Amino acid sequence: MKNAPTQARLIGLTLLALLLFLPPLLLLFDRPGTLGFSILPLYIFIAWLVVIGLAAWILERDHEN
Repeated sequence: MKNAPTQARLIGLTLLALLLFLPPLLLLFDRPGTLGFSILPLYIFIAWLVVIGLAAWILERDHEN
């Protein structure tokens, strides 16, 4: 079982992920970019990469202690 600070960080990360992928926020990025392509796929990829990276950092940090 994970300790309390790690659980709190993971809950916060879950809430951050929910916020990043809410449809109103996604619609802000669903516009043509400078080359005529939507920047939505780039936003989704970067947001997903950040969520995965933070999850790995939180869990590895807990493993070291």
